[in-house]
Amino acid sequence: MVIIRKVETKKMMKKFASFANELYADSPYYVPELEMDTFNMFDRKTNPGLDFTEVQPFLAYKDEKVVGRICGIINHHANQKWNTETVRFGMIDFIDDKEVSEALLNAVEQWGKAKGCSQCQGPLGITDFDKEGMLIEDFDKVGSMIAIYNHPYYPIHMEQCHYEKAVDWLQVRLNVPDEMPERFLRVEKFVQEKFNLHIAHPTRRDVIKGEYGRKLFKLLNTCYEPLFGFCAFTDEQAQAFVDQYMTFLDLRLVTFVENEENELVGLAITMPSMNEALQKSKGKMLPFGWFHLLKAIKFHSSDAVDFLLIAIRPDYQGKGVNTIIFHNLYYAYHALGYKTAETGPQLETNHKELSQWDLFSPEFIKRRRCYTKNI
Repeated sequence: MVIIRKVETKKMMKKFASFANELYADSPYYVPELEMDTFNMFDRKTNPGLDFTEVQPFLAYKDEKVVGRICGIINHHANQKWNTETVRFGMIDFIDDKEVSEALLNAVEQWGKAKGCSQCQGPLGITDFDKEGMLIEDFDKVGSMIAIYNHPYYPIHMEQCHYEKAVDWLQVRLNVPDEMPERFLRVEKFVQEKFNLHIAHPTRRDVIKGEYGRKLFKLLNTCYEPLFGFCAFTDEQAQAFVDQYMTFLDLRLVTFVENEENELVGLAITMPSMNEALQKSKGKMLPFGWFHLLKAIKFHSSDAVDFLLIAIRPDYQGKGVNTIIFHNLYYAYHALGYKTAETGPQLETNHKELSQWDLFSPEFIKRRRCYTKNI
């Protein structure tokens, strides 16, 4: 018999945070999540998204052993924007037992219904910066820090529980070319001159404490506004993300493109792949997890990068701004010895974004899905 319990104590939260890393302990493809990040997600001091979001984590027990976890999420800002009554589920992990997966999903459905929701969707997070989308292909490829990895039986369980496809995302693996084609360089030069664009080089302090943090999230809110389930970042969320991530990013791997009015019109954020470092850390910062992460960030111990995001202001899209971004990153990648890059999940219907990678011999991989069900 499966028993579902709300996570209400620190001891239970510790089990919630560690369950996935224990479930996948023997998987060569799973990239562990830092357990401290899970704790931070449920802490109002570190997650301003909780100001407008209700969350409720659950654990599944069988014979007094934890056999699954899930989190119910109601993002009121997103529901208002999209005019829906949706409860999201996220951080779902379970053993290969339909009784367990069904009980977990039912717990979120009933929790959501009690709060007036009529639809359940997931895996999703509070924001688009949280991991989203259940892997439905390429289970034999190593995961990443920014995306979900799950066993092949997960999507089978979702269908058995009467969930259907809402949207799919794809990731793209890119090869860094030995040199940029002459045609590409001509386009880049034309775009720069026609639109009076230039690469900006803010200091880290400019980004964290100055105007660039605000510029960055203003651009992201504008660019991502029409994307599935997106909810604009608040000023408090923006600053929290800047404080959390921009303090350790190598700014050589970040590109800012501005126009002649010094408005930010294009942006790309990439970072060294953390896959191997996270696998060695086993999801824990102590005693030596911090060393593996520091080695990847500071000493570029991998030859791969994670292409976290790219954004181009709508009125500049389709005008070749991405050529400026790619050329700038090309120099950095060669200088630091990077040979491949892997993007985060991108909507399969976002043809503009997917087509921009054609220059780099793209391999479209790791299809992942958001499921939906009326409740």
